[in-house]
Amino acid sequence: MARSVFGRSKHAHSRRYRQYLGQPVLPCPALPPLPCSLPPPLYKPSFPHDPHVLTAMAITKEPGQKGVSWSNIAVGGIMNMFEVTTLGQPLEVLKTQMAANRQQTMFQAMQTVWSRGGVAGFYQGLIPWAWIEASTKGAVLLFTASEIETATTSMGVNPAVAGLLGGMGGGIAQAYATMGFCTCMKTAEITRHKQAAAGIKPPSTWAVFADIYRREGIAGINKGVNAVAVRQCTNWGSRMGFARLAESNIRKWKGKGEDEKLTAFEKILSSTIGGALATWNQPIEVVRVEMQSMAKGAERGEKKTILNTLSYIYKENGIKGLYRGVTPRIGLGMWQTVCMVSFADYVKAWVKGQ
Repeated sequence: MARSVFGRSKHAHSRRYRQYLGQPVLPCPALPPLPCSLPPPLYKPSFPHDPHVLTAMAITKEPGQKGVSWSNIAVGGIMNMFEVTTLGQPLEVLKTQMAANRQQTMFQAMQTVWSRGGVAGFYQGLIPWAWIEASTKGAVLLFTASEIETATTSMGVNPAVAGLLGGMGGGIAQAYATMGFCTCMKTAEITRHKQAAAGIKPPSTWAVFADIYRREGIAGINKGVNAVAVRQCTNWGSRMGFARLAESNIRKWKGKGEDEKLTAFEKILSSTIGGALATWNQPIEVVRVEMQSMAKGAERGEKKTILNTLSYIYKENGIKGLYRGVTPRIGLGMWQTVCMVSFADYVKAWVKGQ
């Protein structure tokens, strides 16, 4: 670089000379940006989005959510009330009728239910027990399942496995927290017509409740609750697990990425598949109905457990007896899963957006 007689560069000399003369000085050229040499990330996620963001694959923490999502309690109660008041209760009555009267065909069971008051017969036990049960068990189920799914998915667990664990936890929680006495009373309401067949006038629902409590206490009201817990654990674990697995397979079949939402039809189809496949545990449901039935049999005795009730049903009706009522239960499982998985996902997303 050329220098002046004073040892300074011509550029520096001209700048100071211009300042001395009061002339404008051109700015110095901007320095180039320094190269950024950050180390590569230690963990590369399997998809290009934060795993804490809500995706259609599983119920995870919504953007901005801090801690527990208490709104799921209200969403669960509302959705379960909607489910039972529409198709849920008629299918539940028909399923219970066939499970309690294993010699009847589906058509005969429908005739029997219709004889109790026509359409009203299919809604027997809806008020108050089914409403009480639905509003409480739906809240417990959705809240517990969502929190478990959120925690497990954030740890990198597969969405289908997270759905399985969430459903199992939610099913057990709702069984012991709310369903024991409600399911017992609802089943007693549906099956007490057996007393009428024996020439005894059946008591009212509240009279049945008071009589059971007087004779057997809280244990009597919660009779069969262990069978209910096993059923609900396998029910919702299977429903949610199969539904999330179906969503994953639909994504692969359609060539959709993890960040792309499923259509409403695809969500409903996934829940329908999950609800249908979850009816593999029908023997547990038949055992639960038999344990809570008002009919008394000398073959069973007063002390009924899951194992001796299962043995009794098998001796009386064989393997077919353990699957009585599976057809209406498939429809019930489909509708419940659509309401509590697909519809609930949309309602929760709407609530979070308000």
